[in-house]
Amino acid sequence: MKRKLISILLCLSLCMAFFAGCSKQDSKGKVYYLSFKPESDEIWKEIAKAYTEETGVEVVVKTAAAGTYEQTLKAEISKSNAPTLFQINGPVGYQSWKDYCLDLQGTDLYSWLLDKSLAVSSGDGVYGIPYVVEGYGIIYNDAIMQKYFALSNKAVTISSAAEITNFNTLKAVVEDMTAKKAELGIEGVFASTSFAPGEDWRWQTHLANLPIYYEFLDKKVSDADTIDFTYSDNYKNVFDLYINNSCTDKGVLGSKSVADSMAEFALGKVAMVQNGNWGWGQINGVEGNTVKETDVKFLPIYTGVAGEEKQGLCTGTENFFCINSKTSKANQEASIAFIEWLYNSEKGKDYVTNKLGFIAPFSTFKENEKPTDPLAKEVLRYMSDTSKVSVAWNFTAFPSQAFKDYFGSSLLQYAQDKDTWQDVKDSVINYWKLEKEATK
Repeated sequence: MKRKLISILLCLSLCMAFFAGCSKQDSKGKVYYLSFKPESDEIWKEIAKAYTEETGVEVVVKTAAAGTYEQTLKAEISKSNAPTLFQINGPVGYQSWKDYCLDLQGTDLYSWLLDKSLAVSSGDGVYGIPYVVEGYGIIYNDAIMQKYFALSNKAVTISSAAEITNFNTLKAVVEDMTAKKAELGIEGVFASTSFAPGEDWRWQTHLANLPIYYEFLDKKVSDADTIDFTYSDNYKNVFDLYINNSCTDKGVLGSKSVADSMAEFALGKVAMVQNGNWGWGQINGVEGNTVKETDVKFLPIYTGVAGEEKQGLCTGTENFFCINSKTSKANQEASIAFIEWLYNSEKGKDYVTNKLGFIAPFSTFKENEKPTDPLAKEVLRYMSDTSKVSVAWNFTAFPSQAFKDYFGSSLLQYAQDKDTWQDVKDSVINYWKLEKEATK
């Protein structure tokens, strides 16, 4: 009987020790980050591993496929093991996810934000904190451009890419380069205009920002229930330039991905590609890459708007961290601690700057901790040029992913000569209105 009692007590002690250990582990909380960009997936997983090794806190990173973030988040957020850390694209995204967004006003992360007006706020609360400032435009290979400008039979009078300051000049240079592509050793001036499923965001979001930016500027608004698509012809100007001077026939654009485009640029097959500073990792990571780091430059996206000579890059963010307000307090605190480590520790900041290539909007970064990759440096150069006006990111006001999908579908139909430009314009105007009404 005594032995049996000792055995029972021993078992109880072991169980209590086991559950105490579990409780201690659970008190640390866990982090589940649902990431947005497939091109950064491996880096985020590397960051998660490094943080877990340093702190013992479990960090899981999952990345939604291109163009599927909203639907992936909807599927994941309802699970018992839901994301503890996710992102929204701005005020419109907040309206969809406000029931899941924790107030972050009291965090160190918010206190470090250099421009607090960038945060997504509602009432007295702060529910989304931007974690990167980015820029996009037309990336060009200056070695190819210099080869073109050195031609004795070129049709333009300018002598460098830096002298391209409006659409008319850009068009003249691009079309002349197309005529001389054999001499330049390229397959086309522009990389493929990617329209594979989920790969059209450069056109239905980033390029579409330009006409909306100028329309909002005229109307002195930052959002609208309806649009006139006033600058649709300007959009058409540059879109036509892309597809008519590409290395890829218009008929097969529906099968091309962003990775295809970036590889074409990296391998020296083309001189230009529209993308953002985040694209450097793709360029640099292509096997057989021939483009030199010193030759990777940016041009603004010119569309023929009056006064565009003063236009800079499209600069802003659609990346706002949110903490799941419905997960446990331990998970919330663990998730906040994770992103604060990332943006304040030496190791974390090294990942942010040198692996993710982020231009971080926080006071914790010193001058020597800013990105040194060529595209990030170009963004910083344009931002510091007081003669240039950055184009704000107004696509955070776009009604929905469905609107973007409709826009992208119409563009592909147009590119393949199945729809007219008027069809595209009507579709954009109509679906903007319908999707705005649907989200009210």
